[in-house]
Amino acid sequence: MSFIHLPGKSHRLPLRFHIPVPHIGWFGMVNRKTLPADLIAGLTGAIIVLPQGVAFATIAGMPPEYGLYAAIVPTIIAALFGSSWHLVAGPSTTASLVLATSLTAFAGAGTHDYVQLAITLAFMVGLMELMLGVFRLGAIVNFISHSVIVGFTAGVGIVIILTQIRNFTGMTLPKGLPTYDIVPYVLAHFSEVDSASLIVGLATLATGVAVKRFVPRVPFMIVALLVGSLAGLALNTYAGADIATVGHLPSHLPPLSMPTFSLETWTLLLPTALALAISALNESVSISRALAVRSGQHVDPNQEFIGQGLANTIGSFFSGYVVSSSFNRSALNYSAGARTPMSAMIAGLSLAGIIMVAAPLAHYLPYPAMAASLFLIGWDLIDRKNIAQILKTSRPEAGILLWTLLVAVFVQVQFAILAGVGLSLVVYLYRTSNPRIVHLVPDPASTSRKMTETRSDLPECPQFHMIRFNGSLFFGAVNAFRDELVRCEKRATDCRHLAIVMAGVNFIDVAGAEMLAQMAKRYRERGAALYLIGPNRFVLNVLEQGGYLDTIGHANVFDSKTTAFRTVYNKLNHGICQSCPLNVFVECARKGKLEPGFADMREDDQAA
Repeated sequence: MSFIHLPGKSHRLPLRFHIPVPHIGWFGMVNRKTLPADLIAGLTGAIIVLPQGVAFATIAGMPPEYGLYAAIVPTIIAALFGSSWHLVAGPSTTASLVLATSLTAFAGAGTHDYVQLAITLAFMVGLMELMLGVFRLGAIVNFISHSVIVGFTAGVGIVIILTQIRNFTGMTLPKGLPTYDIVPYVLAHFSEVDSASLIVGLATLATGVAVKRFVPRVPFMIVALLVGSLAGLALNTYAGADIATVGHLPSHLPPLSMPTFSLETWTLLLPTALALAISALNESVSISRALAVRSGQHVDPNQEFIGQGLANTIGSFFSGYVVSSSFNRSALNYSAGARTPMSAMIAGLSLAGIIMVAAPLAHYLPYPAMAASLFLIGWDLIDRKNIAQILKTSRPEAGILLWTLLVAVFVQVQFAILAGVGLSLVVYLYRTSNPRIVHLVPDPASTSRKMTETRSDLPECPQFHMIRFNGSLFFGAVNAFRDELVRCEKRATDCRHLAIVMAGVNFIDVAGAEMLAQMAKRYRERGAALYLIGPNRFVLNVLEQGGYLDTIGHANVFDSKTTAFRTVYNKLNHGICQSCPLNVFVECARKGKLEPGFADMREDDQAA
């Protein structure tokens, strides 16, 4: 907590912000027991990220080695400044795909200009994340609904699969071919499929599926790529095939780099940077919270924002493109026995050593095998169980999910989250502007004065109606509520007393207060009355400060339904009561004025 000092003032206004310093509280956890566990988990993660990094760089349109560069310095920085014990940052499928679909419009994939744009984008994304964390704006991810995330990740998975068909089949697709036209084009030109590439791809795919199914503890990607590489080597050597391979990777540490600070470039990349920052932060917070539930740790979202922000900003000076948290590597880190963030730091340092030795082996890694491994990654991103559950549970949420998915596949991935969030807000505003308004009548099965919703077999008093409003009475809901009150007025012409149960109203604005005052005046002009029951202190303050309570009438506001009915009952036309056969209230059976014993009756206000 810091403070702003105002000249001439004796008080201080709090300005809450996070200072970006290493989150070193976990240092005290490191000991002779945790260090070996972290060492094993870190080495395992370094081995796993070797093929993953190359695969993600392939998706991103970057030279393969940049996928490894992005898993060294950014991983160490995120572990040092983040709050999660098990979160591992690095290149991810989502960030890589958004990068590819965005930057190919400005430069050729893999070119120097393309790499420069990717490094600049990483710096911009990191800066956004850092500012959100420093100023404690972590709550921004709360505006991204679960349906948006499920739809977005499913869309990303589908796009990954579609874009890798080219490498899987060895075909040459027309430049600029839309994602949704890839399958029709391949089917129409199936004779151009390279059989050797297809064999390698299918062998890799079958191996990966089998390992995941029957030996889930073994890293499926490493085994699958090993089988694919051997198949490719055999076909190239003995069958005269010409299957393209990744080629030699530079066996050195990440070279230094410098983002571009041109205003024109930043303006060009701003929409993509915003989409990447939002999706990456949501991914990081979701993964860290999921792991925290298992480990019993408390995660600070704002500190995670700082960690991810610094990982991207600092990483951009070490040839790193945009990184975020990796679910696969983070889950593996936890299951491998990691105890502290030291495991992620060891993974980054170990990878730096491994690429010095293993980089030349990429010469034997066929592109069809890489495409097959990406098929598996893309398929895992499509959460079939969650999608089916959402489609079955809620039509609005299903619409949001499908809309986000379709935008990702048929428009652009980087706009999908923004489109999903936009539709989510529209649905939310629609729901809040059409609140649930319930008509209440006495429950004949209750011995106390409990109220229940009206039914065909429960009559409503012709002179006194009671309704309950649930939600916020703000400008968006005013028309719906006013229309309901007018319908009540027209439907029951003999009704002279209308009570509104306000216990479910958690917020009211000027438009809502003005509407209540206008309706109270309207009722009074025709010889009727409007009553409010159980408004909370906030609602009362708004009504009182604006003078609306004077119009409604202070005597027409009650704490409970018992008090309200006790007052209103004496105002009823008892001549009508004498001839009324409905017997809605217990007093109706007496066909007379309020008896002394009624004052002692109690009501179950909570139940209504």
